Amino acid sequence: MQQATAGKPKPSASSGVLPVFLRPGTIFLWIFLLVMAFLTLFPVLVAILGSFKSNAELTAGATILPKTWHFSNYVEAWKTANFSRYTWNSLFISIGTTVGTLLVASMAAYGVDRLRFVGRRTYIFIQAATMFISVGPLVLHPQFRIMVTLHLQTSLWGVVILLVSAHAATYFILYSFVRAIPRELDEAAKIDGSSMLGTYWRIILPLLGPGLGVSALFTFRAAWNEYIMPLVFTMSQPKLQPLTVGLSNLRYGASAAAQTHYMMAGACLSILPILIVYIFANKSFMQMTAGSLKG
Repeated sequence: MQQATAGKPKPSASSGVLPVFLRPGTIFLWIFLLVMAFLTLFPVLVAILGSFKSNAELTAGATILPKTWHFSNYVEAWKTANFSRYTWNSLFISIGTTVGTLLVASMAAYGVDRLRFVGRRTYIFIQAATMFISVGPLVLHPQFRIMVTLHLQTSLWGVVILLVSAHAATYFILYSFVRAIPRELDEAAKIDGSSMLGTYWRIILPLLGPGLGVSALFTFRAAWNEYIMPLVFTMSQPKLQPLTVGLSNLRYGASAAAQTHYMMAGACLSILPILIVYIFANKSFMQMTAGSLKG
């Protein structure tokens, strides 16, 4: 019996098995991903195409593609909304918030991980609680009163300081990176005569490169898209308004007619800095994603 069985050819392991890309689960996954990609990109595509339409054509909404491509919409939007000034204000808020958040969150992450002090667990708990308790506009008045006390209510520095204070998400991202850095490096630096601040600046901070890149991307995006707080702080100072607030000036023209095509063009212009930041931070983002998949 064994000899007869041994003489028969063994069935191939791949016979009757569908390729991976033809399996029902894989097909369903691809369909789901394509649908999600379409739902995400379609509104952006409509906004970009709408920015080249006339106001009447955009209001009618009959076609997706513009009948006549009005490239002058971007020129008019730039001139009408004083985009150069608003762009500078947005860059000031976003860059200042990003730099300040990275410094404060990285120092906090390094200090909490390396030091043992009373109230350490309470501090971590409070940081986590601020991520899940959303008070929104309820704290705008107290925040504004604090800036009035500091005489910063008419300056963009008040907005930057308040945005830097909301650094809990960045803190936990960098905290996980700091915990992965061996403590032996701190001990070696201490033996060489380096202080804790020197160790942080010369050793820890350079090793946090991927985490800083990802945190910078998220922080810059959040600060760039912030609307309510800059609106409150710049009501009496129109020259300090960022792009998110300044875009509302494009809504109505001199004849009180809605100028939706200019708003579309202005919105598309405001997307460009985010794309540029993403291009520079993409490498760090991919490094962090790849590192999280390693076993």
